[in-house]
Formats: sequence, C-alpha cells, structure tokens
Amino acid sequence: MVIGNTCRFLRCPLIDCVVKPSAHLFTSSNMAKSKFEYVRNFETDDTCLRNCYIVVRLDGRNFHRFAGQHKFTKPNDNRALGLMSRSARSVMEELEDITIAYGQSDEFSFVFKRTSSWFKRRASKLMTHVSSQFSSSYVFYWKEFFEDQPLLYPPSFDGRVVLYPTNRNLRDYLSWRQADCHINNMYNTVFWTLVQRGGLTTVQAEDRLKGTVAADKNEILFSEFDINYNNESALHRKGTTLIWEKRDETVIKRTKLPGGEEMDVPVTNSRRKVQTYHCDIIGDHFWEEHPDVLENDS
Repeated sequence: MVIGNTCRFLRCPLIDCVVKPSAHLFTSSNMAKSKFEYVRNFETDDTCLRNCYIVVRLDGRNFHRFAGQHKFTKPNDNRALGLMSRSARSVMEELEDITIAYGQSDEFSFVFKRTSSWFKRRASKLMTHVSSQFSSSYVFYWKEFFEDQPLLYPPSFDGRVVLYPTNRNLRDYLSWRQADCHINNMYNTVFWTLVQRGGLTTVQAEDRLKGTVAADKNEILFSEFDINYNNESALHRKGTTLIWEKRDETVIKRTKLPGGEEMDVPVTNSRRKVQTYHCDIIGDHFWEEHPDVLENDS
C-alpha cells in the first residue's frame, strides 16, 4: 500500500510470497501461485490420441419438438437444412483444421486433421468450441433463412468426440452417416407422402410401413404416387458435405499508368474457401476427385 510517498510491501494471504502492489498483480502467472491451485489436479487429461482423426459430431436436442413449434416443412425443410449448412460453414471458417464436415437432418460431423494441434487436442475444448460456434451461428443466421418466422427459444446441440486412426475407419464412419441419411429420408418421404397425398393418418402411415424394406418403399412411391425416389433432391438423399477448396477470384483494381492515366485492371487471386457438395461419399469417386481431404496413412 502507498502512504504519502512511502511504498510498503505486503504479504498477500492468498499468495505465498511478498508482492508489490501493481496494475499487474492479478496476472495468470501470479494467480498460478495461489494456495488454491491444487484444485487443478482434479482435472482429467482428455488429450486426444495423436495420429488420429478427431470427429466432433453434433446432434440437435429435442429437435422433433423444435421443428414442430417452428413449423418446419415435412418431410424436409430446405430452410432448416440451409441454416444447418451455413452454421457448419461458420465452424469450418473459424477452425481451419477441420478438413471435412458432413451433415444431414439435425446433425453435423466435423473432422479435424490427424496432425491438428488445435487446443492441444483436448477433447473438451474441441467439442465445446465447435458446439458453441455452431449454436451461436444457428441463432445468428436464423433470419436469413426463416425471415418472418420468429425464433421462439434458443436451440441446443449435444456433442461427442470420437477418434479414427485410419482413412478406412474415417470413410466408413462418414459412409455410416450417409447411409443413415438415405434410410431416414426414404422412410420420411414415403411416410409423409402417404399422409399428405394419400390421406392416411400418421398412425395409419406408420402401420402401412411396418416391416417394409427399401424396395417396398420405392414401389409405394412409384406405383401409387408416380414418384421416382432417385429423382428426389440430392440434398435430401445424400446430405451435405463441406470441404476446403482453392478457387480463383477476380477483382477489379484501379491502377495508375506511367503517364498518370488510371485504368481498371482485373486481378486474380487463389483463395481457400469452403465448398458445398450433395453427392455420394460412400464410393471412391468423391475421394479420387478430392485427394487432399485425407492424409496419407503411412
């Protein structure tokens, strides 16, 4: 403390040393010396194993109720799917070590490179950052997609972290999620067609589809409603895949010539941007077209 022009040193009861009062008294280095620091020993080590892809998957919590209260179109609402993709792109632009993301319905999976060192590979840090960035983006961009439909309450998403050591493991994971998209979308397409165009109640439609396989559902759509499922939107059947790609961008710049005259000159630069695909990622074609997405297994 300072009395007149005399500065006296004090022993702080929380810090086991004599300190001189200053504007920087409560820096992290000083606080680390407090007698309460022992509580850090209760933290568990959640560092993700090295040389593994880190997948953070988010799922909407109680989204069946959320979709009903916000009047989502059945069986697919393009506004909601567009908002999910926009939120996912926001996450990728914030965390550039995400090499690929895949989403369908109310879920999105984000794949961090095997060599990523973001947040020292701490699972809790990665999951909470992805979840908070996605959730806040969902709210932030809501009006761009739903315009006059008000957001009645904040949405929430739960997350999990899973590690995959090889390219085959990762591709099988993404194939599993896309197969899930296909199975769910086919069921929902037939179910809501029976309700909206066939005049069945939801209970009757559910009974009608019990025990049916993909061929049966295709037959119902084609023979009763003249719908070829393969002609349905790829967005609905295949989900959304986001990856980084380099694209050339041309801008016009005003340039002065040696004689003092000015003229517009096109300037082309190459930039990495997040690109969107609605395509098959189970087969080899996508991966052959985009070899930079995966890292070498060796």
